[in-house]
Amino acid sequence: MPQQVRDLMTTNPVALAPDTPVREAARAMREKDVGDVLVVEGDQVRGIVTDRDIVVRGLADRDDLSACYLRDVCSDQLVTASPDEDADAAISRMREKAVRRIPVVENGRPVGVFSLGNAAIEMDSTSALADVSAARANT
Repeated sequence: MPQQVRDLMTTNPVALAPDTPVREAARAMREKDVGDVLVVEGDQVRGIVTDRDIVVRGLADRDDLSACYLRDVCSDQLVTASPDEDADAAISRMREKAVRRIPVVENGRPVGVFSLGNAAIEMDSTSALADVSAARANT
């Protein structure tokens, strides 16, 4: 039986405003043991920022991140999923767009994050990706 995104996604995503300092987002990622935060205005998802985005789009171009905000480093060309969508369809879209994590939205509001790691843990539990994704954080 096909699995839905809601069965695999991480719920209660960290959601921060575009004018949030990158450092605050990095702290939230560390505290919640996640690799991404959603960028929201009001209750609408406007982007996603990953730990890699902070390094590649933020730190690589700046000596000082004190004036760097989520709006400066977020991916705003969003690939999203619905919680009721078939997980395989979402994974195919992620492959096509070359993204590892996508916001899960319902009526425009964030309800979760779906990652290739989530999928691997449930759908291919013997894979290296599943092992790495399920491992304890090294922070």
